[in-house]
Amino acid sequence: MARHTIEIQETFDVPRSRVFALFADHQRFGRLLGAPVRRIRDSVQADPNGIGSVRKIGLGPIGLEETVLNFEPDTLIEYSISSLSPIRNHHGRIRFADTPDGRTHLHYTITFEDRIPGTGKLLARALEQGIRRGIRKVPEMA
Repeated sequence: MARHTIEIQETFDVPRSRVFALFADHQRFGRLLGAPVRRIRDSVQADPNGIGSVRKIGLGPIGLEETVLNFEPDTLIEYSISSLSPIRNHHGRIRFADTPDGRTHLHYTITFEDRIPGTGKLLARALEQGIRRGIRKVPEMA
């Protein structure tokens, strides 16, 4: 199976804590991407969206579940698809850092393998376009 990587880097004139809060909150993250997202399991950490929390993306029985694997406030979110999906070995990583000029740098990577040969490239392209479109909204939503 083919391995695919999406890599997005962007810098915002918004404080890192506000950008992180937008990406960490499952429902707000869904609004950012224009997809229905809801938290279906809370984390045992202080933040209910932290390690072990599960979000469902999609409507009714159609959708995916993602589980937060690593959560470092204002710095890092890592997650993986934890339900049946058309892809496998999925890993999402979102890093947040301050730039020397006081802005926020976002580095978002997603890696996965396709289950059906040839589908991963199309999925990667659609996913990247959706994320990039959403990321343009960060300054107004954060």
